[in-house]
Amino acid sequence: MTFAGSGDAFGSGGRLQACIHLQPASAPVLLDCGATSLPALRRCGLDPDRIAAVFVSHLHGDHFGGLPFLILDAQFAGRTVPLAVAGPTGTGPRLTEAMECLFPGSSRVRRRFTVEVTELDSQGAATVAGVRAQAFPASHPSGAPALILRLTLGGRIIAYTGDTAWTPAIAAAAAGADLLIAEAYYWDKAVPHHLRHADLVVRGAELTARRTVLTHMSADMLGHRDQACHQTAHDGLVLRV
Repeated sequence: MTFAGSGDAFGSGGRLQACIHLQPASAPVLLDCGATSLPALRRCGLDPDRIAAVFVSHLHGDHFGGLPFLILDAQFAGRTVPLAVAGPTGTGPRLTEAMECLFPGSSRVRRRFTVEVTELDSQGAATVAGVRAQAFPASHPSGAPALILRLTLGGRIIAYTGDTAWTPAIAAAAAGADLLIAEAYYWDKAVPHHLRHADLVVRGAELTARRTVLTHMSADMLGHRDQACHQTAHDGLVLRV
């Protein structure tokens, strides 16, 4: 696993937006694809054209805004294998709208590969590109239902909060997981629809993942990262799960 991008929406600490590269024995997949994902992947020496699927937690630009660039880059690179995109209800139309906003006409261009969109119900599951994805409802308004994700791949279980206020669904998604990737947006300041480090401390007994890594940190949280109760991610961090 490589945290190609570990930052918040605003580049706090000079970090790039959410883009987590997972490499099981089969083809790699992404957890979120923020607008800065192509440079993030290339800085880490990761080939965007090899990505089989992108799992999107919610439809804010710092989590899915890199998809138009990823798709067009693949088109110009001569990709021929399908690209799977799995995200919340509304992902298909929003992706088309984003492509038309950024590159008018791009959603209608004929390509040598297909983009196969799977929309995940907030209490459902699907297998996409060989990865079992289970979705849980997040508390994060984004114009479509936001998701907490639990992925099973390569014999490992990875839970990901995306952006969300505390909800018992986080504990459910993380139950017995090999790794929980958790937002820690602020240290202890209450910010609507986001997790604080303080929430993770108070709720620590409910989180039964074997390991937790914190991401999506604001400047406030970055100033406290040496005091964090869990490992903190940074751009380029590589983990073996």
